[in-house]
Amino acid sequence: MRPLKPGERIVIASHNPGKVREIGALLEPLGLRVVSAGELGLPEPEETGATFGENAIIKAKAAAEAAGLPALADDSGLCVDALGGAPGIYSARWGGPEKDFAMAMRLVEEKLREAGATTPEQRKAHFTCALALAWPDGTAETFTGEVHGHIAWPPRGDKGFGYDPIFVPQGHDITFGEMEPVKKDAMSHRARAFEKLLRTLQRQ
Repeated sequence: MRPLKPGERIVIASHNPGKVREIGALLEPLGLRVVSAGELGLPEPEETGATFGENAIIKAKAAAEAAGLPALADDSGLCVDALGGAPGIYSARWGGPEKDFAMAMRLVEEKLREAGATTPEQRKAHFTCALALAWPDGTAETFTGEVHGHIAWPPRGDKGFGYDPIFVPQGHDITFGEMEPVKKDAMSHRARAFEKLLRTLQRQ
């Protein structure tokens, strides 16, 4: 994998402002010039992969090819044990075409109630993140991270995005939605995947 130099432009292959902010903050140590796929008007490719890693590669390669720049994509989601790992790679789709995460969170809660999962132990869940770094020549590499916890109800906090208001990370009593972004960024599934990415890049 070739190194990324300070000042070099990199595309964050996302149209989600919350995700772009979070990834941009995590990239700061590298001194890169960050631009999002949304800012460049790049289309969102169809995510046809069977895993988080496959979908991240699809998005990163599409952005790198379209922009002619290195691109970093994240595919992440919520996996709930009592729901057989759902919503998993379909996490965004549970919110429908409008990506309505209030609706998606209600659906998670409804299905947990149907499954009779009422205690934190029965409502175990984890966030998974797969990062893919791709170059315009089609090469790509992936890095993964997870953070474990449980599902809370009702949703709490407005500091995060997606399913953050119903996810309580292990060892804490507040949701990611209530947690200050700097604290969440230091321990999230995305941060853990980034640690692996940064270690690899810093060895180049």
